[in-house]
Amino acid sequence: MAIQDLTNARWRKSSYSGNTGGECVEVADLPALVAVRDSKQPDSGHLAVAPEAWAAFLRAL
Repeated sequence: MAIQDLTNARWRKSSYSGNTGGECVEVADLPALVAVRDSKQPDSGHLAVAPEAWAAFLRAL
C-alpha cells in the first residue's frame, strides 16, 4: 500500500472528547482510507485502514 500524504488531511476528534487534554484519537477521512492518530503526539505516525474495517471497528465498540 502506498504511503498517504496527510499534509492537507482534515483531522477531527470525537464529539465525546472533551477539551481537558485527555487521551484522544483523531481521525481523517482520505479518498480510499481512514487515518487514525494519537492527538497528543500527532507527528508520531498514524494507522490507515479501509473504510469498511473502520466501520466494523466502530460497530464492535
